[in-house]
Amino acid sequence: MPHVVTQSCCADASCVVACPVNAIHPGPLDDTFALAEQVYIDPKTCVDCGACVTACPVGAIKAHTRLEPAELPFVDINADFFAEVDRTGRPVLAPLRRREKPAADSLRVAVVGAGPAGLYVADELLHFPGVTVTVLDRLDVPHGLARFGVAPDHGHTRKIRSLFETIEKQPGFTYELGVEVGKDVTHEQLRAAYDAVIYTVGASADRSMGIPGEELAGSVSATSIVGWYNGHPDHVGAAPDLTGERVVVVGNGNVALDVARILTADPSSLEGTEIAPAALEALRGSSVREVVVLGRRGPAEAAFTMPELVGLAGLADVDVLVHGGDAVFAGLPSSPKVDLLREIAARPASTGERRRIVLRFFTAPVAVVGATHATGLEVARTELVAGPDGVLRAELSEDHEVIEASMVLRSVGYRGRPVPGLPFDEKSGTVPNEQGRVEPGVYVAGWIKRGPTGFLGTNKTCAEQTVDSLLADVASARIAHGSDKMAAR
Repeated sequence: MPHVVTQSCCADASCVVACPVNAIHPGPLDDTFALAEQVYIDPKTCVDCGACVTACPVGAIKAHTRLEPAELPFVDINADFFAEVDRTGRPVLAPLRRREKPAADSLRVAVVGAGPAGLYVADELLHFPGVTVTVLDRLDVPHGLARFGVAPDHGHTRKIRSLFETIEKQPGFTYELGVEVGKDVTHEQLRAAYDAVIYTVGASADRSMGIPGEELAGSVSATSIVGWYNGHPDHVGAAPDLTGERVVVVGNGNVALDVARILTADPSSLEGTEIAPAALEALRGSSVREVVVLGRRGPAEAAFTMPELVGLAGLADVDVLVHGGDAVFAGLPSSPKVDLLREIAARPASTGERRRIVLRFFTAPVAVVGATHATGLEVARTELVAGPDGVLRAELSEDHEVIEASMVLRSVGYRGRPVPGLPFDEKSGTVPNEQGRVEPGVYVAGWIKRGPTGFLGTNKTCAEQTVDSLLADVASARIAHGSDKMAAR
């Protein structure tokens, strides 16, 4: 029986390189890697050597004998990924990207943003002798979403910060925290002081639902709730209204499931985690008994990943329900996600006063209801209609109802904010770039480069591409550096 990749996989892919028998896929060179929910271990190839366990920065890989009961579904999830794979002709070792390593003596680089993307960029740069990296961030503490975006009960995923702490200890690495570009320092000043500047500022703005009543008190972003319970300086005063019994979350991605799980958790289970003390105290007095999670489309199109769904299904003290039961799955073909949701829907209802999370599909928000404060959400049933491009889109029907709730949380995606001194694409919410290059000497990585896609570890391959573009510019003398730059001054 092989080792197994479990829930906390961050897609860093260090395990792919460590595996001596090329059993872990997809790798960074595979076309499917960028959108993969996690990496998987081939049970027919794995030799149980455990090299991947040491390489994983978040403790996501376990021997089959050490799986908890709630993690057992990952045995089949890993195996299913390889169910129709032809292993003939597969290289014995994982193919690695060959990288040119041009000399970059005395190269001084500023990285703006101390989140995962910024730290991976710094790590890639510090592989080369003579390079120094200064990481700037407007906050007084580093690690971005790895600190403030990961749910406090996901302790394994938070372990990735130990990898970042190792990066910070490398020679040539320095921090300038509490420094905001555009306020404390300008883009032009950074360009003059450093040979190159790489922006890794993420996508911190929330997308709006664009419906009436969205501005009412009690209608807030899920991001602000995540920041509140994680102690983000921008959201410590968010103080959500927990006096009602029901909360509705619009959107069913991983963040939506995180918020639903934290709001319904037994507060005692969060003791000893990194949850903000004020948030824990507020949750102890919470009246919330039910969180309804809405998705415009059906179970097959749900935005949450299988690892998150497995974790939700394994909750011991919270009921997880599917609104509509078996009828929701009519005509749907089998798939790991659909099958698990169908199994959840078939569970017998519990008795007593247990809190619950209700997954509701084919439902779209129409308006937040209330005079001065949200009292509910008007929703419409949706139907999936294939467009000319074959993509299924949710169209609203005339079947409307109001779901009573004391709080409505929108979790419908992120978008980047303009960066002072850089071009900006309002439609995509990103800085226009070519493989991370904005212009010679100015680069981007992470969500401000590619949009809010991928996982924590996806930033590693994104950083590699951007650093390759920078080094190519150094090698071709498109940017001056070191003594050349001093001479140019």
